[in-house]
Amino acid sequence: MADAKQIQFGQRLRRIDRHHRKLARGYVTTVNHDGLIIARPRRQTSLFPLRGLFLCLLILLAFKGFLYAHLGPTAYADRVALLESGTVVEKMGAYAMKADPVTLWVSDQIRPFLR
Repeated sequence: MADAKQIQFGQRLRRIDRHHRKLARGYVTTVNHDGLIIARPRRQTSLFPLRGLFLCLLILLAFKGFLYAHLGPTAYADRVALLESGTVVEKMGAYAMKADPVTLWVSDQIRPFLR
């Protein structure tokens, strides 16, 4: 019986220590319905902003689709070919701006609204 109580006590101490370590990294206080102030650990955010990177990728794909729909396939291919014959940075841009299946699909969706 004493062993079970001692194990529960050790588990409770570990849980409290873990909670205090989380609170040391930052916390938010809230007031309960009965007036009790509760400190909760601040949510951990990722160091690498995946949401922002995903949003940039979506914007790039939408921009490529709009350009492809506006310029047409031949003019778009000519401009990408012009970029491929440029500097290293322009070559990287040409690689990013090549028409891929997603770009073609987006341009097909946008084309009816441009005319």
